Amino acid sequence: MIVLGYNGFGKVAELFARYYGSTGIDRHMLYGHDSSAALMVDGELVAAVEEERLNREKKTARFPVNAIEWVLREAGKSFDDVDVFAHSWRFSQEVMNNMIAEIVDADAPVDKKFARLRRLDDTYTRIFSEQAILADFHEHTGYPLTAEKLVTVPHHIAHLMTGYHLSGGGDAAFVVSDGRAEWLSAILGEVRDGKVRVFDDATVDGDNSLALLFAVLTRYLGFVPNNDEYKVMGLAGYAPPPEPNPLLKHVVELTGDGRYTIPYAPRAVRAYYALFDRIFDTDPDGREDFDVRVRVAGAAQEMIEAVTAHQLRALEERSALPRLLFEGGLALNCVNNTKLLEGSRFAEMDVSFGASDPGVAIGAAFYASQEAGDRPRVSGSPYLGPAYGDEEIRATLDAHAGRVEWRELAPGDVARETAALLQEKCVVGWFQGRTEYGPRALGNRSILANPRFGDIKDIINDRIKHREPFRPFAPVVLEDVAPEVFELGKKRASPYMTFVFPVRPGYRDLIPGATHVDGTSRIQTIREDDNPLLAELLRAFTELTGVPCLINTSFNVAGEPIVCSPADAMDCFLKTEMDYLVLGRFVATKSAQR
Repeated sequence: MIVLGYNGFGKVAELFARYYGSTGIDRHMLYGHDSSAALMVDGELVAAVEEERLNREKKTARFPVNAIEWVLREAGKSFDDVDVFAHSWRFSQEVMNNMIAEIVDADAPVDKKFARLRRLDDTYTRIFSEQAILADFHEHTGYPLTAEKLVTVPHHIAHLMTGYHLSGGGDAAFVVSDGRAEWLSAILGEVRDGKVRVFDDATVDGDNSLALLFAVLTRYLGFVPNNDEYKVMGLAGYAPPPEPNPLLKHVVELTGDGRYTIPYAPRAVRAYYALFDRIFDTDPDGREDFDVRVRVAGAAQEMIEAVTAHQLRALEERSALPRLLFEGGLALNCVNNTKLLEGSRFAEMDVSFGASDPGVAIGAAFYASQEAGDRPRVSGSPYLGPAYGDEEIRATLDAHAGRVEWRELAPGDVARETAALLQEKCVVGWFQGRTEYGPRALGNRSILANPRFGDIKDIINDRIKHREPFRPFAPVVLEDVAPEVFELGKKRASPYMTFVFPVRPGYRDLIPGATHVDGTSRIQTIREDDNPLLAELLRAFTELTGVPCLINTSFNVAGEPIVCSPADAMDCFLKTEMDYLVLGRFVATKSAQR
């Protein structure tokens, strides 16, 4: 059985720009953003890639034609070989009835309700319906996909299947929370013996979306919503949240069964701005003041923590299972993840590398494969995308011969030579193996640096990443070393940078470059089997320096996707002040005459 899962719509950007103003700062507020494709062959996940890595448009919502073509090519398959095409959205009659009722029951003038209904009708006809999905696929790929081969998967269930199978399956309670699926924003429930049970009385509709409220707060602070929420999380570490928290006092109301209500629909941006100005005692001119930003960010972060803890308390009352799955865009808030686990009775908590919307292509493929009778066999490895050999790397180096100089290393010398470079206060672009999947650089398309230098954060933020100076950096560390350096609590490992831990006091002075202002780090743990070359590099670096970890940040600059190809890596290297580029077993530096 061959199953191709995918996420994305061909016409969503054009329609949402026209109807909902989703351009400029709101350009990522679309259905189908983070479009992607994944391929399963006889239950095995063999290839997956995000469209943005190939079309170079960050968080793209375009139809994933490049991603689909690549996963098929990687597996040596054609469209005709695929048994099932699984799409990560299902706008069923029940969903559409709920969306229509949501409009009809809204507190709004009749003419505005009719306008919203007309927009919904056009959107359904042109994007969401089965006929539209089939036509979209044919238009972009040339393949005449039929209804018999198409399986549509409810978006939240696709999220759940991603986390469930990537964590190895087994019984678990779950929370899925994101901006908005088809019409809900959060579901709770459990998986027992492979059967999913959603606690319907604990679901939260899209107009009360916690993630979209956080997106509005992100926008209010001058950042890009549905993209820069991690900046708000990072800012929150600079000071305790205000007491009392204005957002918990005036905005979010906790109700029974883990639910909550929010006063305005997510699209009511102007009303929210006026409310935020009032409750935070500021004005439009003061919103970008650093202290104001920290105060708002601290309140927003505490709001996320309080509301999701409220959901977990309800889940704990309904499910006796000891393991928790947390998926959806809100699960990328790694500060919250750690607090949720440590503050709950759950013994384990898993958040996958595909927790946000890139993962739903994988989840849709898992769902359809399982429904067809194939038991998914998953390693949990995020390294699922394109790889490039020596020939392609040499071609890139030759194409830039006047601008870079390079030397070729023996395969066994790459880790040791790179570790020697990283002894100094320098920044290294690290390009190895298959592209990792998801929003985090996990050691194959990474920028690496030595964390013992306190000012290395400023160097990377200013000269390399071209981003805000308050942004922290994550360390990568060997799994068996991690408990010595970080206070892991209930966790034994954190391979996907989805949890944050305090740095032990004895190590804070040793790794200031990887320690946030609040004394924590969002770590990635590595085992030999996960990434042998990266593990070898860490061992060699520690032997040379006595420093137990490396700074690992994504190989890109602000506003661009993580690099995928050698050409992407070279372009990023040349337009920044990066010191070295390690492309496979080639080490490049910039020529003096460039």
